[in-house]
Amino acid sequence: MQNSKCTTLLLVLLAAPAFAQQPPTPTEPVVITRGEGLVTAVPDRAWITVGAESRANTAREAQSRNVEAMSPVMAKLKSAGVPAEAIRTVSYDVQYEWDFVNGKRVGRGYVARNTIEVRIDNVERVGEFLEIAVGSGATSLGGIRFDLKDQAKLEREALRLAVADARAKAEAAAAGAGRVVASIVRVEEGGIEGGPIPMPRMVRELAAGQAAAAPPISAGQTEIRARVTLTAVIK
Repeated sequence: MQNSKCTTLLLVLLAAPAFAQQPPTPTEPVVITRGEGLVTAVPDRAWITVGAESRANTAREAQSRNVEAMSPVMAKLKSAGVPAEAIRTVSYDVQYEWDFVNGKRVGRGYVARNTIEVRIDNVERVGEFLEIAVGSGATSLGGIRFDLKDQAKLEREALRLAVADARAKAEAAAAGAGRVVASIVRVEEGGIEGGPIPMPRMVRELAAGQAAAAPPISAGQTEIRARVTLTAVIK
């Protein structure tokens, strides 16, 4: 008996390719404006660099003399109100120095240098701390750098003012066209700039223990500026 062969037909239903939905083309008229926000502030923090330099015939002796020179400086600054965490060492080195005399290299001995950076949270006392450092044994004073304790807060305020400025311009433009702003669809930050600018780094070399009157120091005023681009739908 002949077996019949059954053929099974598989029907595969192929779905039609779905095209990605494209965002609708905006039909509402828009206006694009740029805004700027400006905040001024007086720096309320400063950084100063103070150094001590010592020389000797041996590296060990140069180091020892440097400790004797810098230790009183740091102690006097702390006793005057500078917190220990506000003082940090930024450089320390011991080197052998040479001079050239009649075309020949002549050794001068070892020199040890220690430089610290001091944070001052009351800018009105900058001159006072410089005087203390010099009077207690510092042999060099570096540049002064001013700072803002809460610069992030001031940057946010400048940004808020920039958006308000751009929106006011959008409303003025809409009114000029006989329309009103219906909604804000985009705000793009154009950058924030400004803040305290460090003074040129100049080092004043001093004789050990050379006391001087407190120098007048002025922090001045700094500006923080923010810019934005705003897109608004008008109707």
